[in-house]
Order: sequence, then C-alpha cells, then structure tokens
Amino acid sequence: MFALEKKKTIPYLQAAKLAACDFLVHAFCTRLGGVSEEDYKSLNMSFREGDEEFRVLQNWSKLAAAFDIPMENFLVLNQVHGDNIFVIQPQGEYFTSRDALNYDAIVTDRANLAICIKTADCVPVFLVDHVRKVIAAVHAGWRGTALGITEKVIRLMQNQYGSSPSDLLAAVGPSIGPCCYEVDATVADAFHRHKNAEAFLFPGKRKDRWMLDLVSANHKQLRDCGIPSDNIEAAGVCTVCRQEAFFSHRGSGGVTGRQINFLMIKGDPVCKALLLNDDLSRIH
Repeated sequence: MFALEKKKTIPYLQAAKLAACDFLVHAFCTRLGGVSEEDYKSLNMSFREGDEEFRVLQNWSKLAAAFDIPMENFLVLNQVHGDNIFVIQPQGEYFTSRDALNYDAIVTDRANLAICIKTADCVPVFLVDHVRKVIAAVHAGWRGTALGITEKVIRLMQNQYGSSPSDLLAAVGPSIGPCCYEVDATVADAFHRHKNAEAFLFPGKRKDRWMLDLVSANHKQLRDCGIPSDNIEAAGVCTVCRQEAFFSHRGSGGVTGRQINFLMIKGDPVCKALLLNDDLSRIH
C-alpha cells in the first residue's frame, strides 16, 4: 500500500513496507511543490527538458531542504533506456566522466547516498534487501523492461551481495498504465518473445496496435526471481490519467518535466555525489 505524505512544500508517495524499514529514506515524488512554470509546473527535476536552469536548481534545493539531505548527496543517472547496472561500492570514488553515468539502474550498500530515478511515464522500481541493507533503483521503460532490467538487478544483488529473494522488498512507483499505453508492432514484438506475454500485452482497439502493461511486466520479473507477492507493492497510479499530479511524456505530447524518485540508506558518513561548482554535470 502506498500513502501520500508531505514534507514542507513537497508531496510524495511512500510504500508501506519500505517506510517500515528504519534504515531507509525513500520517496516517489509528484510534479507538485516546485517553482517551475508552464509545461514544467512545478517540481521539474530535469535540466534536459527545456526548463529554465535556475528553476530546476531551486527545485533540487527545495527537495534537499525538505528531506534534510545535502544536495550533493543525490545521484542521478543519465538513463539511456538500456539494461546496464551501476554498482556503487561502500567506499571510494565512482566517477570517471559524465558518460560514467550512462546506466538505467543503481545498486549500492553505501550509506547517505540518495540514488535517483527520473520519470515521466517509465516505471521506477525500488528494491531493498532489508537483511543485508542493500538497495537498488531501476528505470524500467519499455526497452529496459523488454531487456529484463529488473530481473538482472535482482540477479546481481543475489550474486554480488548474497541477497535472498525472500529478503527483498519491491516498490513500483507511478507510471503509464495499460489504460493509456498503446504501442506499435516494434514495441510489441520486443515483448512477444517473452514467455506468457499475454499477461501484460493485449490487442489494442486500432489495427496493429497493442496495449502494454509495464507494471505487470516488471511484476512478473519480480515474481519470476522468487520475490514473494506479499513483498511487492505498486502505486497503481497512471501518470497519463493523473497529469495534474505527475509529469507524463505521452500525455503531454513530449513537452514536460520529470519527477524524481529516490531511495537512501541512512548513515553518518558524508557521501558527496556531486559538487556544486561542477556546472551541475553530476545532477543532470
């Protein structure tokens, strides 16, 4: 079950099972509570969509202040719609260049580092090993989902951290729903190869069109990896249907902002993911 919460001006959704983990901070944010205007109104967290940079920076500042997390402790991937996974070790440097962030998932056991996924229809998936205190944030668009990115993250957590599926908690945030996600043959073909694709891919009302349920497709990957159903929570909110609260690329025709979804292990060590004098390159 998800609950709507608010810190200062920032409303956000929380998954109940993750909220019960006292070592975690997490939020699936909405588009509300920021300073951006027009198509980006109001909590747009992306510098790449055409919004005024100073407004996006103010939005990040408001988010950081609301959750009492230093702005430099947020880490945002470039999100290239693939299936590559960025593993961050407990200590040490992890940046070599801007391209070093060309991933669509992050796995870490490092404390005090808020790992972020930007969305405007794609599926944000959080995974938490509540025993070993390992977390993952996954950006699952149709390409990543077709490539099995959520399953690959779980397998990595098993192999590198010794995670057991029975110890994993999963939270699936707001995204485009099957009510609104009509896809063409190219997208449908990427899923028809999957076993039991009929569970999340349905004939559309128009010729050569299908309706895709990305949440169910990712839920299947979670279950196929052995995560118990009771450990999986989904927001059940369609970003296209609820554009007053969420940014939607499909619903807006492509001109819109991005909401942020973040997950962090609480801890004392300072962990800086960006430097403010780095021309914002590490938070873009």
